[in-house]
Amino acid sequence: MQLLQAERDALLKPLATVTGIVERRHTLPILSNVLIQKTGDMLAFTGTDLEIQIASTQVEGFSGNDFALTVSAKKLSDILRAIPDKSVVTFEENESRLTVKAGKSRFVLQTLPSADFPTLSVDTNLRATVRMPQGQLKALLGRVQYAMAHQDIRYYLNGLFLVTEGNHLKLVATDGHRLAYASAELETSFDKNEVILPRKTILELYKLLQEVDDEVTIDIAGNQVKFSFGNVVIHSKVVDGKFPDYNRVIPQNNDKLLTIERPLLLAALQRAAILSNEKFRGVRLVLTDGVLKILCNNNEQEEAQEEVEVDYTGAPLDIGFNIQYLLDVLTNLSVEQLNFTFGDVNSSVLVTIADNEHFKYIVMPMRI
Repeated sequence: MQLLQAERDALLKPLATVTGIVERRHTLPILSNVLIQKTGDMLAFTGTDLEIQIASTQVEGFSGNDFALTVSAKKLSDILRAIPDKSVVTFEENESRLTVKAGKSRFVLQTLPSADFPTLSVDTNLRATVRMPQGQLKALLGRVQYAMAHQDIRYYLNGLFLVTEGNHLKLVATDGHRLAYASAELETSFDKNEVILPRKTILELYKLLQEVDDEVTIDIAGNQVKFSFGNVVIHSKVVDGKFPDYNRVIPQNNDKLLTIERPLLLAALQRAAILSNEKFRGVRLVLTDGVLKILCNNNEQEEAQEEVEVDYTGAPLDIGFNIQYLLDVLTNLSVEQLNFTFGDVNSSVLVTIADNEHFKYIVMPMRI
């Protein structure tokens, strides 16, 4: 029985939106599948890994009967990508098999019952609903997400801390060695709400958000957060844990100020990093009046030295850092100039944007 006739892109675009979270190998075979539903004038694709659920809808470019089925997300995606652009695709179903046709190509895929597909139960106990431009949220995420931990035993660090407080939305990420903080002013004021969002949720959200003024709605509930924008809805469970008090690690007494052009420092660090130790990734920053020396070496006794003229008149300083932590912040910001404030050789450096209270980045020093 023919279920659907559609333009290739009317299927591929919403499918690509949800496949990022679908696990290819899973103890539950149906979690490798995508749920496809046609109801009236709407075609919906849903993927889940039981922690996150992404749904994407399409309202044009197809025709057919109402149906619901699940099929391998990767196989269907690979098939649609391999089909020529602007092809007309038909779906036919027969005894738990889906036949996909395009031109003279024909593919038969195994399906699993849509009734067995595990959708996340929606928490309707909302604590706050935040609305802001997609582009603004994407920019905020871009300023902090790289500092999230990855597979840390402290599971609450493997994600992003989201806080509403008054008329501010605050985002914080840390892996225990560095911390990134970004905030934005909101048009509405809220009670204090704190949630930790999983790393996977943040990476998918950042990928799917567009740099546009169209609105994204953030619904914060007791044990999940929902993001709605365009034709995409993301439901995510929250991480159950206590995020560390980030205010305690922000240096208050750093008295040595270095103002530097971000592209200049980024280029110098990238060159020096070529000869940094592959395991420890250490870099020495040596500050004297008007000059910053950047020094790297490795186990083969190879050395790199960069010298940059800078706006600095404080006391001399020789301090070490993980060079990747510095490169991360320089790469993920787009401003021209940054302020680095240092204490002594044992104190963390605070990186800020001039005349901007909405961004802070802290990196602990390392012995080299």
